Amino acid sequence: MRIREYDRNLKIRLGGEFLINILYWCFFPFIAIYLADELGKVMAGTLLIVSQALSVVVNLMAGYFADRYGRKLVMVLSAYGYVGGFLLFAFANSVWYESAVLSFIAFTMIGVFSSIYWPASHAMIADIVPEKDRPEVFAVFYSAVNLAVVIGPVLGSVLFFEYRFALLVASSIASLLLAVVLQRYLRETVPNKAVEAMTASMVFLNQIKSYRLILKDRVFLLFVLGGVCVATVFMQLDLIIALHMREAAETISIFGLEIDGIKAYGMVMAENGLLVVLMTVMMARWMGRLSAKWVFVASSLLYAIGILIFGLATFIPLYFFAMLLFTVGELMVVGLQDSFIGQIAPEDQRGQYYAAAGLRYTFSRMIAPLALTLAAFTSNAVAIGVVSFLAVLGAGIYLMMFTIMEREGVSREDEAV
Repeated sequence: MRIREYDRNLKIRLGGEFLINILYWCFFPFIAIYLADELGKVMAGTLLIVSQALSVVVNLMAGYFADRYGRKLVMVLSAYGYVGGFLLFAFANSVWYESAVLSFIAFTMIGVFSSIYWPASHAMIADIVPEKDRPEVFAVFYSAVNLAVVIGPVLGSVLFFEYRFALLVASSIASLLLAVVLQRYLRETVPNKAVEAMTASMVFLNQIKSYRLILKDRVFLLFVLGGVCVATVFMQLDLIIALHMREAAETISIFGLEIDGIKAYGMVMAENGLLVVLMTVMMARWMGRLSAKWVFVASSLLYAIGILIFGLATFIPLYFFAMLLFTVGELMVVGLQDSFIGQIAPEDQRGQYYAAAGLRYTFSRMIAPLALTLAAFTSNAVAIGVVSFLAVLGAGIYLMMFTIMEREGVSREDEAV
């Protein structure tokens, strides 16, 4: 399915979300460094855990609202929420007032609204795109995000530390433009359902019950648990890896240009984004021809090896090799995972399934900052070793998941591909 054949909804979102993601990735990779410098590793880890715990609670209701009240309304309100979060973040880093705590609150606001936005966004793709085209469409959107990752961290390594206020003001303006465009031009795609009047507590309890039903599916539960393990490893790119490269990387000179750990980190993140942009669609097609079982397992093991190299290396070129392994592991399962979720989710619960699957990332973001706390009391190397083991554990969980599928005679492996 070519981009020119996309529904207008998809074209609008592809462009708008790309702009927002560039600005987002100008500051997001450096938040852990910023909080660790201002408040210390232990406090930074604790606050990031609190932030993600709040996102978990919000995520429980996000899919429900997307299914009940529509994808468009949820996405528009979330975009306006971004505006408020970025403006508060800018104020907390202005000439009038400076506060790391208020910056953290603003960052948490942005994270909460992201947890609300993305389940509706994914569900809209599943609503519009035929099943056979979903892996490639999801891969294209993933590529757009990672093109932003190419640009954002390189710009952010300068802008976030030297022009933070201007960066955050620009992000708030871009978010406002996105909200207005979504509100005016996006059409609703949710299947027609009657809207029930419910209190917030009723919504929360109803969503807990819905997730209990979803997670009674043992295969889906193992899919989520394995995803939490592996995603926790990937999240370290913005946490312990960022700090480790700043502290351990040996400065090198290339054509007279001095490259220290911070600059190398921005370049390594850009490498990840560039490889994703160049290889995502190709990898999605290639992996679609292979056994999903071994794709999931091999991806997890590449994460384990990659992060070990990150933890042991001090020579900057080795970090680029480690990122290559990381990126290949990432791309092996990009289209496969979202296609798998869309295949098993009932039409009227699709938003809830995507939200439940999104808990892989929400829980992993909540767990991942513990690596900072562990590093503060031991060392970066110990923390990285523990995280590497999680990737191996994830591979084992995926093996168990497919074993159950084979034992029960479920053909989901073939369906997901």
